[in-house]
Amino acid sequence: MPAALRIDVVSIFPDYLSPLDLSLIGKARQDGLLDVHVHDLRDFTHDRHRTVDDTPYGGGAGMVMKPQPWAEALEHVAAQADPPTTKRPRLVVPGPGGAPFTQALARELAAEPWLAFACGRYEGIDERVYEFAREDLGVDVSVVSLGDYVLNGGEVAVLAIVEAVARLVPGVIGNAESLVEESHEDGLLEYPIYTKPREWRGRSVPEVLLSGNHAAIAQWRHEQRLARTAARRPDLLHPSSVGQDVDVATAVSGDLPELLTVLHAAGRGPTLESLRAELDTGTTWLARRGGRLLGAVRVEADGETLHVTAPALVPDLAGDELARHLLDVAAQSAVSGIRQLVLDDPRPTDARTRTYRRAGYRPTSGYWVKRLSRYE
Repeated sequence: MPAALRIDVVSIFPDYLSPLDLSLIGKARQDGLLDVHVHDLRDFTHDRHRTVDDTPYGGGAGMVMKPQPWAEALEHVAAQADPPTTKRPRLVVPGPGGAPFTQALARELAAEPWLAFACGRYEGIDERVYEFAREDLGVDVSVVSLGDYVLNGGEVAVLAIVEAVARLVPGVIGNAESLVEESHEDGLLEYPIYTKPREWRGRSVPEVLLSGNHAAIAQWRHEQRLARTAARRPDLLHPSSVGQDVDVATAVSGDLPELLTVLHAAGRGPTLESLRAELDTGTTWLARRGGRLLGAVRVEADGETLHVTAPALVPDLAGDELARHLLDVAAQSAVSGIRQLVLDDPRPTDARTRTYRRAGYRPTSGYWVKRLSRYE
């Protein structure tokens, strides 16, 4: 069994966190994948009214959460380390003034062994609590915002963050492949999805999804993701996203010096002579925008196999949409008789792994293999 992710939540409304006993999160707790502890902040007060707030210095509306209960609560949480000196939790404080919570941050938090959440209320927590946590407890503090709006407290945000993080913990989601296909995993929204019946109230499932042509389906889904993201979340589209202004053509001898520069910038080490020889044994596809070379991919046929190099991109490109586009071009170049595409990238990044899977490749014996649909 993998080590459980420990989660501690401090709140004045501990019952608000009861949904963490439900659904996949609740099952993950039962299976020992998540170790969740909810603490009542009022247990760390010392007056008969169990007071956790007071008026703000400098005046103003609302109340501010006092530092003393929070200091004792966080000391109590940090003391749960076993042995006590080995580690400290990463403290996450939801608040509208924090950094945006994204899928990338969810993946980052899922890699932590121990997370603690502080649910603020009223106008927020006394600022000295953050300083105390960092300086006295040695805790890494992250203030995180769900969006540009204000909630009554941090509990709703904690439920959302814990669910987004916990589902990335290995074993929580039964089919890990589904995580690759979701919105925001590579910066784009998910494509439209359909199920039975084929016809429903005068509406039909797109014909391409019924064709059995996996390459065509993958291409349709990719195009739908770009179109949906452009319509709903254009802010997610980086300038490097593939568009109609990207031209793809095969390399010729005059392209070799520029191609050599891009390959070296991408961490490859060919020589001009080796590139020139490759022009005679395979095909190199180049992607340009406004005349500038952005990336390249090379294919070479060997019997029933088309060997594909990992796409090389210029370093300033964010995301791997162009890499996916080049892989699609490589697949479309397969001639009659080619049964499979084999891509050599033994240690891909997480982003490239998602790109390869979306393009229909699967890891096999140190390579990535895509079997053409007409032979499946």
